[in-house]
Amino acid sequence: MTDVVAPREEKKLGLFARIGLFYRQVVSELRKVVWPTRKQLTTYTAVVLVFVTFIIAVVSLLDLVLTKIVFLVFG
Repeated sequence: MTDVVAPREEKKLGLFARIGLFYRQVVSELRKVVWPTRKQLTTYTAVVLVFVTFIIAVVSLLDLVLTKIVFLVFG
């Protein structure tokens, strides 16, 4: 038989202590974030908008073609 090791006894934190710990961890992680400059943000936004517009055009064209095919097949 194998020996079962009891879980480590950890001190339970109260509600407000857990909320405070969570807040401190969030702030700590946000300090690690490398925020983009305004120019980078503008460039990234433009790229996303152009890409989304392109995908909308492709899907719309595909929808139009498939609709025409369905009408030709089923009248």
